[in-house]
Amino acid sequence: MLMAQGKPAKLHYLANGFRVLVPGDHVVCAKSGEHIALEDLRYWSVARQEAYATAELATEAERAT
Repeated sequence: MLMAQGKPAKLHYLANGFRVLVPGDHVVCAKSGEHIALEDLRYWSVARQEAYATAELATEAERAT
């Protein structure tokens, strides 16, 4: 898939993956604001439709709800 260099992607997060709605090469962590390359994206919330840079940030977000 051809990705837009330097542009954020818009994703739909699913239980076992994600679907690219708008092409890009990264997403932004909902907690830290850090850019996450799509190939490095491992943590997200299906319910909140948010991406997280680390497992710790994902856990923190889950505990906040």
